[in-house]
Order: sequence, then C-alpha cells, then structure tokens
Amino acid sequence: MLLPAEIESKTLIPALRAILAKKLAEEHNIREDEISKMLGVTQAAISNYIRGTRGDPKLIEKLAADEQVAIMIKDLSERLASDMAYTPSSLARFISLCNYIKSSLLICEIHHNLESNIDEAVCKECENMLLKGPGSVY
Repeated sequence: MLLPAEIESKTLIPALRAILAKKLAEEHNIREDEISKMLGVTQAAISNYIRGTRGDPKLIEKLAADEQVAIMIKDLSERLASDMAYTPSSLARFISLCNYIKSSLLICEIHHNLESNIDEAVCKECENMLLKGPGSVY
C-alpha cells in the first residue's frame, strides 16, 4: 500500500510541476532553463513536462479541472513569473497547494486510481489523518 507521501512525491508533485511548467512557458513566455531554476529540476525535465511526456496526463487534467487547484496554480505561476525565482513565499504556496489536495481528499482519488484494492479500514484511517491536517498525531 502506498502512503500519502509516496503518492505526493511520485505522482502529485510531478503533475503539479507539469502544469506549472506549461503555464509558465505558454502564458508567461519563460524559457525552459529559467523554469527549471524556478522549480528546482533539470531543463530536460521541464522539456518533458511541457511536451507531456512526464507527469500523468489524466491526473494533470483532473487537477487542472478542480476550481480551487486552478486558482492556486494561477496564483503560484503569476508569482513565479513576476519574481523569476522560487522564493519562500512561492514555496509556501506550493506546499499549501499540496496540503489543499490532501485535505480536500483529492489525493484519495489519486490513490484509488493507483491501487484498486485498498482495505476500507485503512482508507478510513488515512482519510481521518488527512482531514486533521499536517502535523497531526494519532
């Protein structure tokens, strides 16, 4: 069984980076090498994100369709485009975006798409922890 942190690192963060990379390139005319510095990945990774060969296309579509996620991504991309750097403020916004996806239980849908045979009791326990928020304990 995958932990929420594994889902976040293996699928969610790459999908969010893909959305941001494409938005920064297409809407803000920022070069791939500049985007790579902003997002802390290689220029080759940015090229793959923009071409759609990195990041789960179905997940990218699902995230982009969520109204709150779209608002948060738009805000983050505008901040990155104006600062041209990954600042503490933009880092905080990226973390908030990931936290929103977890606390709204969108991450559960992602998990169910990755693993179809999740034990319902484990699923409920995980859901309770996600609803409590970051730093919660048993």
